[in-house]
Amino acid sequence: MIATLREFWASRTPAARIAVTVTSVLVVTALLAWTTYSIDKARTRLRAAVTTLQAQARQVDTQADEIERLRGKPAAQASQTDLRTHIQNQVNAAGLTRALGRVDATDADQVQVVFGSIAYAEWLAWIERLQMQQIHLDTCRIEALATRGMVNVTATLVRARSK
Repeated sequence: MIATLREFWASRTPAARIAVTVTSVLVVTALLAWTTYSIDKARTRLRAAVTTLQAQARQVDTQADEIERLRGKPAAQASQTDLRTHIQNQVNAAGLTRALGRVDATDADQVQVVFGSIAYAEWLAWIERLQMQQIHLDTCRIEALATRGMVNVTATLVRARSK
């Protein structure tokens, strides 16, 4: 193979040798420039991706710390007061008294509430607050009213049972 290349090179005129050499140098230079440009573009993209990934890693670390903190925290204890009284106090605290129809205790750990014409968003927020206090929605009937966002609600709430 090398002998064939030497024979090819020797058979060329000096001008042809210069032309082949210059063309080869130009091709190698163009390939080197293209490779450098591609590497620079990739480095720029990767730098942005690394910054994003570092931010995500910090967020995951923060969330992992929060999970560990919450695992070590004792569970919220359900209120041991009379459930009917507690629900009435929560209705008053949330400012929902105007919509409350009645609160009936069916037993020590179960209460039925009836709301007339209450904003659905207010109802959901109130239920979320009760769930944080270990009082859960057992059954619920929600009727949409003609006024947008307003509902009538009949619900049974139960206190979480100790395990």
